[in-house]
Amino acid sequence: MDPSKLDQCQFREASTERFREAIPAVVNDLVQSCNTEACFDHVDTEPIPSRDAIVKIIHMALRILYPGYFTKIRVDSTNLHYYLGQEVTTLFEAISEQATLAIRHECLRHDLPCIHCGERGQEIAADFIRNLTNLRKILATDVRAAFEGDPAAKGYDEIIFSYPGLFAINIYRIAHALFGMKVSLVPRIMTEYAHSLTGIDIHPGARIGESFFIDHGTGVVIGETTEIGKHVRIYQGVTLGALSLPKEKVEELRYQKRHPTIEDEVIIYSGVTILGGETVIGARSVIGGNVWITESVPPDTRVLTKKAELIFREKEK
Repeated sequence: MDPSKLDQCQFREASTERFREAIPAVVNDLVQSCNTEACFDHVDTEPIPSRDAIVKIIHMALRILYPGYFTKIRVDSTNLHYYLGQEVTTLFEAISEQATLAIRHECLRHDLPCIHCGERGQEIAADFIRNLTNLRKILATDVRAAFEGDPAAKGYDEIIFSYPGLFAINIYRIAHALFGMKVSLVPRIMTEYAHSLTGIDIHPGARIGESFFIDHGTGVVIGETTEIGKHVRIYQGVTLGALSLPKEKVEELRYQKRHPTIEDEVIIYSGVTILGGETVIGARSVIGGNVWITESVPPDTRVLTKKAELIFREKEK
């Protein structure tokens, strides 16, 4: 080997070692900063819920709710009973584990009385799987609403496989069921997973009736205390939100209704912002695009912005 190259290699190794010598001091600083206001950490013997495991729960539930759509194996009448038996059992165990971890985490963090978190986690999982048939029924109304509301849809398969609005609604309804069982953290992880993939942000605490359709969907925001009736259709860029509050009022209103109510058969077009817990959009109303609303609208009302004046000028040559 060329002696000059050997010298270069030895120099590089010495330089690398010199830089690596800084690592122990950095690690020590990081350890010292844990458990201070400068660091959010969970350095504890008790594990917290796993985001990856919760995402897997979503996909398990979808395989059960839509048999044959999201699985690598063929599902037919011969193996359907066995297939669902395996999937439901696995789902029960996964929900039980993550619900238990979530409950235990809250209990220890807030020093709450023991509620037998392991047993409670299994109870939640059992209640959830008992509700799967009803969950499937309401999701079927959402699929039909998408087909009936979108002439671009050529069939139910296309909607189930590819519509981001339905994907977000699927996950919202799964998360909402767990939210109603007082499971902390897990439902938010679920809906934020949908948000990250679709741009549709639905809080699991929102209450949404059957036959709900989100067309296109990007930029839709539905706040925690929103109430939406049956057969409602909304388009991209719609915000159902809360009015901005001064900092000192946030805690006071944390558990009060802050988001609007949308009654049955309302259509809300793109770019609409509707704010406030006392704002009610009456049944069968149509809200035109790019409208800002902070007060109630009576039933059977059309709300439109005044037509903008268009100016046409000949392009300079």
